[in-house]
Amino acid sequence: MSKFTSSDVVHNKSENAPFSSVLEANLSRRSVVRGGIMSAVAMLSGVGLTGCLGGSNNDSGTADSDVVESIALAFESIAGSKTDACVVAAGYTASVLAPWGTPLNNTAADWKDDGTNTPTDQLNSMGMHHDGMRFFPINGSSDDGLLVVNHEYIDQSALHPNGATTDDAGNRPVDEVRKEIYAHGVAVVRIQRTNGNWQVVDSDPLNRRFTSDSVMDISGPMAGTSHLITPFSLDGTQTRGTNNNCGNGYTPWGTYLTCEENWPNIFVHDGTMTEEQERIGFRSSSRYGWETAAGDASEVDGEFARFNITPTGVDATQDYRNEGSTFGYIVEIDPFDTSRRAVKRTALGRFRHEGCWPGKLEEGQPVVFYSGDDSRFEYIYKFVSRELWNPADANPTDRLATGAKYMDDGTLYVARFDADGTGVWLPLTVNTVALDGQTLGEKFGDLSGIILNTRGAADAVGATPMDRPEWCALNPVDDKVYFTLTNNTKREEANAANPRVDNPYGHIIRWDEKADMTGFDWEIFVYGSNDSADANINRSGLTAMNEFASPDGLGFDSRGIMWIQTDNGSDVADDTNDQILAVVPSTVVDTEGKQTVITADNQEMLKRFFVGPNGCEVTGITFSPDNTAMFVNIQHPGNWPVSADATEVTPEGTTLRPRASTVVIQKADGGPIAV
Repeated sequence: MSKFTSSDVVHNKSENAPFSSVLEANLSRRSVVRGGIMSAVAMLSGVGLTGCLGGSNNDSGTADSDVVESIALAFESIAGSKTDACVVAAGYTASVLAPWGTPLNNTAADWKDDGTNTPTDQLNSMGMHHDGMRFFPINGSSDDGLLVVNHEYIDQSALHPNGATTDDAGNRPVDEVRKEIYAHGVAVVRIQRTNGNWQVVDSDPLNRRFTSDSVMDISGPMAGTSHLITPFSLDGTQTRGTNNNCGNGYTPWGTYLTCEENWPNIFVHDGTMTEEQERIGFRSSSRYGWETAAGDASEVDGEFARFNITPTGVDATQDYRNEGSTFGYIVEIDPFDTSRRAVKRTALGRFRHEGCWPGKLEEGQPVVFYSGDDSRFEYIYKFVSRELWNPADANPTDRLATGAKYMDDGTLYVARFDADGTGVWLPLTVNTVALDGQTLGEKFGDLSGIILNTRGAADAVGATPMDRPEWCALNPVDDKVYFTLTNNTKREEANAANPRVDNPYGHIIRWDEKADMTGFDWEIFVYGSNDSADANINRSGLTAMNEFASPDGLGFDSRGIMWIQTDNGSDVADDTNDQILAVVPSTVVDTEGKQTVITADNQEMLKRFFVGPNGCEVTGITFSPDNTAMFVNIQHPGNWPVSADATEVTPEGTTLRPRASTVVIQKADGGPIAV
């Protein structure tokens, strides 16, 4: 997530039992041994091939078959770094690829380091602040494919020659606003590896951008309802743009999923808000002031006016009161078909989606996607399709039609974590009975009303408020689901699991789904901490060689190696920049030989692999199908990159216009990463 976030504001006013109290009660059932938590049962008892999605990287999104029975990390953990350069484990290279401003076609001029590129240049170039991404191989190749990259937010001081400007009336210039709108969204860019070097394929026909101005279709329960009627779409079936695209996902049929996270910040509402609008977090001021460009002679179809959602007309056909309701969804993109618009899949809920990751995939069973709501005291969700998976749909002729089949009709659930180590998936349907005895249909109307106010519906059924749910990943070895809970500095009560008045370090939770998919068994896999913290805080016994805070990005490669990315923000940041750590959960054992969680006895299994430059967040992770290339994103660096070599240190006294970039990591000998 970006340096700017409204998650400091707590929008959840429900009295649902927070995860901290659930965790405290749960831990009272367990034994705390040497600062670590020992499971009551042996975990991950078998390691073998499964039929799951996991960390697959082939062009259909279905499982690779290279999961091995045992695997070990063959690199030494590296020390933390506080330099303007990337640092990677010995024997590896790190190269800059497709930084902000890289032209995607001949319409864009080359990137200029004085900020004078035009809006048209930006529309046809890589956007700002790379985040979640996915590599889509072309014809199964590990050397040729499409990299689809989220662009979460913008830095106005870097985007414009002298930062953002306003006139005497406080209005923003049209060219600056358009440039900012075009710097958001998603990029699809073809990349190829030749003689070990990855390059952008300039002007490839598949290169394209989706921005905060791109026309998109709306599908699912919200489509065509009165909630989405605007002057731009009188039938409520289209909108313009996707924004604040942080986490991502993919589908078994070969499409990309991008997720709208802190999107409420681009809107302004200076009137009386509805309960739903307050719950989602609209404000009386916007982050960028795009709405102030409204009324300019060059404005087209309310392109700027739409960011002011204050009712001013007789109904929704005369103002943009509903524009904000067209955001907050999972957006599906077919990277291989330039003729198709992106589609907002509303059945998966409306909130601040951090990502959308597929669960276990089995023939004849529903397709499952997990998503987190990245704010303090918000929830974890699961969508279960009505249609059952047919393997023939892995390579369809119409990928977006297949998306409609599995993503437009199903049941959205929210998680409740119970103190006995079990959990329940609570359905958000019209017939679900809320804690007050009313059905959700009685409280919110039809399904579209529930989706519009997903957070409120989750409050009503008693979901468990979590510590900022971020990324999720499925272990391809055993189908366990892992979720990062990045931090929560607003917690006001101590508990046995986290005996601090707040939680600046975060942790990773995991669970096993029950056979009927209505419940799960959960536990904490690892706690973030400063290495110098006492054992009551440093419960996983982390050392200087693997301390971390604020776990954020998360992913498994197809072999079952878990990669953890951080967004520090605590005293760990005094010791090291943001980083990537690796661990093989299936080989983590305790002193009794049981496969279990990270403790003081086995924490050396968790290794630091990569550290980013000063000021950055390390985010976004994907792999070539043969695992010989790892792609990661460096977001909001402070004074980097100085060259195509990501490890080159910016010379002291040199001031750069920083450029968010993808970094491709490879083994010097060309072999698979990490082993």
